[in-house]
Amino acid sequence: MLLQWLMRPARIAEVETLSPRFRSIELEGDALKGVAWTIGQKIQVAMGTGLSARTYTPMWWDAEKGRTRLLAFVHGNGPGSRWVSGLRQGDICWFFGPRRSLDLSARKAPTVLFGDETSFGVASAFHGGPQLDGSVYVFEASDAAEADSVLAAIGLGNATLIVRSADDAHLPAVEAELLRFAASSHFVLTGKASSIQRMSRALKAAGVTASRMSTKAYWAPGKTGLD
Repeated sequence: MLLQWLMRPARIAEVETLSPRFRSIELEGDALKGVAWTIGQKIQVAMGTGLSARTYTPMWWDAEKGRTRLLAFVHGNGPGSRWVSGLRQGDICWFFGPRRSLDLSARKAPTVLFGDETSFGVASAFHGGPQLDGSVYVFEASDAAEADSVLAAIGLGNATLIVRSADDAHLPAVEAELLRFAASSHFVLTGKASSIQRMSRALKAAGVTASRMSTKAYWAPGKTGLD
């Protein structure tokens, strides 16, 4: 009863395996109709036990047909990974939202979006939005082959991918890539909290003002529920 009071139901219309760790999940239902979703907003999906929920950024939302699509990154053995791995077409899930998370509706081109595997969904939504031609996407990722294939599947095959290395030794390369655009671009920094902090410091030192940066940490080692 508490779940039904707080959340709304949706049906799993499709589950597509894009790679060993990525699933594309399409939801449908009357509760998705007539919703004023904007790019960057999030929904929270119940994991089926208690009030445990995980946050996802829809890649698109069809308010007329009542459909939306999520990109789930399966890692570890937590409730979110178990839920995604066990999903089947026709299952019912419960969701809350959409809610404000990262406001990308007013971003201006040229824009550079930085993130990691947890940012692929919001990057796909951003890429599909209006007036954003020429945007640049830069990601850090652990598995280059997997990330390349997933990015190509969601229309981001031209993204720049930098492979993680021990002790964050790859981050200077990320900095150098972002600083190429420091003169005039807007920056959206997402993903791992410590990576965002480092990129933000480097950009500020290069003269990028706060008005040209948006940040949203999706995770940090040992912590949950950042978004």
